[in-house]
Amino acid sequence: MLSCPHMIQKSIRIRDIALKAGVSEGTVDRVIHNRGKVSATAAKKVQQVLAKLNYKPNLIARTLGKNKTYRIAALIPDHTYDDYWRQSYDGIKLGEMQLAQFGIHFSVEPYFFNMHRKESYLESSLKLFHSKPDGVLVAPLFFYASKPFFKKLSEKHIPFILINTQLQEVGALSFIGQDLFQSGRLAAELISYGLTASRTFAILHIEEDLENSVHLQEKERGFKEYLNQYNKPQKHDVKSFVLDAPKSNSFISQLKEVIALQNLAGVFISTSKGYSVASFIKQSVPYIRIIGYDLIKENLACLQNGTLDFLINQNPMRQAKLGIQTLANHLIFKKDPPPLHLFPLEIITPQNVSTYLSHEGNQSGISI
Repeated sequence: MLSCPHMIQKSIRIRDIALKAGVSEGTVDRVIHNRGKVSATAAKKVQQVLAKLNYKPNLIARTLGKNKTYRIAALIPDHTYDDYWRQSYDGIKLGEMQLAQFGIHFSVEPYFFNMHRKESYLESSLKLFHSKPDGVLVAPLFFYASKPFFKKLSEKHIPFILINTQLQEVGALSFIGQDLFQSGRLAAELISYGLTASRTFAILHIEEDLENSVHLQEKERGFKEYLNQYNKPQKHDVKSFVLDAPKSNSFISQLKEVIALQNLAGVFISTSKGYSVASFIKQSVPYIRIIGYDLIKENLACLQNGTLDFLINQNPMRQAKLGIQTLANHLIFKKDPPPLHLFPLEIITPQNVSTYLSHEGNQSGISI
């Protein structure tokens, strides 16, 4: 996303712009770098020439000239407990490293929270806010707890970008990720394809606070809407379950309740924890279709042994890396990104997973 404009535009000099605009080189410099006083007439002349030449300031020269270190704070779940968020953390570090390679003065500081505790999210968001960052990257897993935090950021004019979960009308600079409603629809299409009789499908939310999790609600809403819209005249039945942690004493009994459903034809797991149920379900109902999310190592093993049929890959590493780069571009150039940067809905199967992992565009952090 970041580039070296000076490599493309090295023939465009401030002197050339000044001559075309009929102003001094100092005036051009002040307009480009937004510093000092310039009359409205002179500024307009310079801007017209800049627009005509499609001129973009030298990214490196601008940051080095200001001699300023920009601080980006990232609020994400603790990556040491979840492989999905490890990929996000790796994307943050990769984005920071690429900025450093350009010679840009940026520091990226992560603030971790327990993804299962709203109180942990609140504590980390408060610490982040008091650190006074220049920009914020955030995975807002807790909807209601996020609102006051975003209000504080907006009041202090601190730009923030959302990844993983899109929240409407919270003042975010941009959302980077997938259309989660549409991904739910995609899962329903995959799970019901070719069925001619009415069947039952289960949606599993594993170790999640569904009431507070907009991203999971959107997936479920999309799943149900697709079946209501496209699977007629047959009428499929959809059951939603919120399961306890896989290591809990109640987990297996909850799974037994799922597989006991009459005419069960498919299971949709709304998070990256598909691996925790896939083998058990397939052993009990061998011809069932199971769809989950995210290309993490445990899910990869399930794809390879046939216990998971499809994964919808959300690219957490790329989301985080692009979020860091977008914030950097905004802070330096003062240019607003598109409000939505939606990723394609990637379907990973046992047949294409090896070619996907070996492709140069793979940004999952997993290789074969």
